[in-house]
Amino acid sequence: MKEKILHKATELFLNLGFKSVTMDDLAQELGISKKTIYAHFANKTKLVEECTKHLFCSISEGIDHICSLHKNPIEELYEIKRFALLQLNNEKVSPQYQLQKYYPKIYDDLKKKQYEVMEDCVLDNINKGIELGIYRDNLNIGFVSRIYYSGVTSIKDNRLFPVTKFPIVSLMDEYLEYHLR
Repeated sequence: MKEKILHKATELFLNLGFKSVTMDDLAQELGISKKTIYAHFANKTKLVEECTKHLFCSISEGIDHICSLHKNPIEELYEIKRFALLQLNNEKVSPQYQLQKYYPKIYDDLKKKQYEVMEDCVLDNINKGIELGIYRDNLNIGFVSRIYYSGVTSIKDNRLFPVTKFPIVSLMDEYLEYHLR
């Protein structure tokens, strides 16, 4: 039951936002009582924390698998982008903003983990691309990996890139194109 709650809560949080989804909403969606949810998660904050950890691990494992396929570095980046967007349901709302505003400790912990995983992934990608002659050999790898991370996280800021003007899927496509060129 815990996995079922975790899966449905993650889906609702990504589609409706962390603040918008109540424990009543989740219980109703699952056809269970709130008491059943609280038997597995002490409170909503613990549920949010578990959902973000679970989603992070799932995405990290998927990215590791994509990297293990030893694809062309450019294809690898596009495959990772496609996979991440699929896992995040194309982020119909701004869960990142709500997580940051209402659950700042969880947000900070998640950002730290994301940076560590993404830095390794991007560094490996750049090194592989240089070795294969696909990327320029004069790149400052440390700088490029950090600027890539910074860009990927910044384009999700709804204040800078409102979804009404910049749909997330096309925004991610344009950012990746910008990065690669």
